Amino acid sequence: MFQQRRMQLISIAGALLTLMMLVATQMVNVPAAHAATTVTPDQFKGVNWADPRDNFANDAVVPSGLSTADNYPTTYAKAHAIIQGFAVNLHANTVRLPINPYTVNGPFWHSYTGAIKAATDQGFKVILSYWEGTGVYQDGKIDSLPAFWKMWQTVTDRYHSNKLVYFEPMNEPHGYSESDWTNIVAQWIDTYHSVSIDHLFVSGAGYNDHVNTICTDSRFTGAFFSLHNYGFWNPTQTSYDAWINDFKSRIGSCASRTVVDEWGAPMTTGWDYNGPINNNAYIAYVQAGTDLMRSWHMGSVYWPGLRNGDSYSMETLNGSGTHLTLINNNASGVSRLEHSYGL
Repeated sequence: MFQQRRMQLISIAGALLTLMMLVATQMVNVPAAHAATTVTPDQFKGVNWADPRDNFANDAVVPSGLSTADNYPTTYAKAHAIIQGFAVNLHANTVRLPINPYTVNGPFWHSYTGAIKAATDQGFKVILSYWEGTGVYQDGKIDSLPAFWKMWQTVTDRYHSNKLVYFEPMNEPHGYSESDWTNIVAQWIDTYHSVSIDHLFVSGAGYNDHVNTICTDSRFTGAFFSLHNYGFWNPTQTSYDAWINDFKSRIGSCASRTVVDEWGAPMTTGWDYNGPINNNAYIAYVQAGTDLMRSWHMGSVYWPGLRNGDSYSMETLNGSGTHLTLINNNASGVSRLEHSYGL
């Protein structure tokens, strides 16, 4: 009886050991794209760095201050100065950069990686987002699927193991139905399975204008969602409470995974964004949005931190060559931005 019981115990122990080994094997073999989120959205305190023409381009996108004529060292030096300006002037730790196939699949890519390196070398998180072309191509859809997949293959091959680089498959996919868009994102995840899911930004449907209906999609568990909202979308809405409700309706129950990676207002008008609203829709919008981002612990990435010629730009670029500096355009705007960061 003892021998039989001993054999039973050995058999059970062996089965348990086998089960534990199988579980361990499964854990090891879980694709990186299904790893748990380790960064909360309020850790993204950022700005967009944009092309003066806007980021919709039928050639390489070139953030303000850079040039396709610059080599890698020059691009790195310029970008280092600009990123440092974002950090010092705005206390930012994140920059959202545009890419497109002309940039990544063309001769500018080698130099452009210098801008990304200049950001990560200073501890910045970098969100790389695909912009479609302009003119007839600006229809809210991917311009060329073969070029799109090739572009992202190059980008993910280079940066999938970099913990500071994040991937946003497309900016403002308004040409697709919500189901078509979410299927494209699911295909992106399946294609680039080396990318951890917690380094993926899923753009809200439409003009990135709502995330409330897609954040429950189980295919995106662990990913972040990116929201856009602008005062000019409703310039007659002058109520603070109305803007609070506007943001809430777009976010739904998704705040814990949402980064507002485009929001902005005029910064060259002299308006006091900390002052009375006085029926100014933009002041109401900025105060409501920044209060909500702060209280709901969401990420905040302003449009734009720097874009030459844009009245919304938080910064103005000064200097020449690689000796570049940034100057704040509106102290109250900076204050509200830092407020949205939780600072």
